[in-house]
Amino acid sequence: MRNVPMCRIRRNLPSAALPDPRARAYDEVSALLRRCGTPAGARVAITAGSRGIDGVVGVLRATVRAVADAGGHPFLFSAMGSHGGGTPEGQRDVLAGLGITEDAVGAPVSCSDRVVELGETGAPLPGLPVFFAEEAAAADAVIAVNRIKPHTSFHGPHESGLLKMLTVGSGRARGAAMVHRLGWSNMVAAIEAIGAVVLDRLPVIGGLGLVQDPYERLAAVEAMAADDIAERESRLLERARALLPRLPVDDLDALVVREMGKAYSGCGMDTNVIGRLRLEGMPEPERPRVRCLGVLDLAEDSHGNATGVGLADFTTERLVRAIDRSATYLNCLTSGGPQRAAVPMAFPDDAALLDAMGQMLRPQREADVRMAVIDNTLSLDSLWVSEAVLPEVAAVEEIEVTDRRPGPAFDAAGRLLP
Repeated sequence: MRNVPMCRIRRNLPSAALPDPRARAYDEVSALLRRCGTPAGARVAITAGSRGIDGVVGVLRATVRAVADAGGHPFLFSAMGSHGGGTPEGQRDVLAGLGITEDAVGAPVSCSDRVVELGETGAPLPGLPVFFAEEAAAADAVIAVNRIKPHTSFHGPHESGLLKMLTVGSGRARGAAMVHRLGWSNMVAAIEAIGAVVLDRLPVIGGLGLVQDPYERLAAVEAMAADDIAERESRLLERARALLPRLPVDDLDALVVREMGKAYSGCGMDTNVIGRLRLEGMPEPERPRVRCLGVLDLAEDSHGNATGVGLADFTTERLVRAIDRSATYLNCLTSGGPQRAAVPMAFPDDAALLDAMGQMLRPQREADVRMAVIDNTLSLDSLWVSEAVLPEVAAVEEIEVTDRRPGPAFDAAGRLLP
């Protein structure tokens, strides 16, 4: 694979970025508070999740300011299921890594593993215990803030978003474990059944839904009252699906992902991008079709959580050294996907990994190999593709070729050059 001619391309993906998402967040939350009539002096709990979202610190700070300006006393609480190892210290580390601190958002940030049981669900999944973060359940009002996007393990009218934040995330490790025991095929029903109990028994006044464009910038910041979350979130999910960046072609012999991590996707690499689920009982995506997949590095802000490394066929020894097995195993055991924690074939450096890809593919001519190299599964506006792929990409979308190489280039340590 050293002689696969490569081209770096820049794609003209549709941009829909808001000019000032912080101002939009402030206005939306202020209007929500006026509609809901939150009393002065109310303690308002705001969710803080583990996803890396562009501008999320500014959005949370604007939410805090809107609550304070309305006479409330805002605080953030960790709502990330089992992420951060399920411990208060681990949760705080995850939030700090995202820039979410008391100084940054202008309000206290509560991290805890404590939950209260709100009762049990009714139809369509009766008898499930419903857990919620203890300190948030004791507040006078709750506001959920989360990115709405297609999930990497299941699909339906509600996937990653506000309802999931209020059910799985806010249930912390205990609640997340209970939900994931049901299996991915029951996830949508579980979210809806548990969400109904949370909305009925807690003073959730609403949520702030965030949608990103293909450049990771916020394209929508919309507040919605509690009664409207189910319907409005579903509509925003369709918009997020339309804006989701994907590979420019559906068929590849080889895909190299430079870096995986929780900031890019809940399972390290977005399954909607790489076309792999590897979950028992769940069908594999029809597209894209990638014959072999290699991942080179684990993002530092993942704190060793390498959930999703098992989606790859090949990796590097340096990524393996960066894995915190406790955090990774907890995440994968909780979510019911132990296959995603399996460490693939590991090689001393990137050059050796690409050589292994070549041994697997055994092409008659390397010039015919259909290959792509991406920075991560969230940033797909600029990437490397092989010459064999270029005509197909150019025929279906507007691109600019910004660089060419006779083959993948490496530094003296065997690392793939940008």
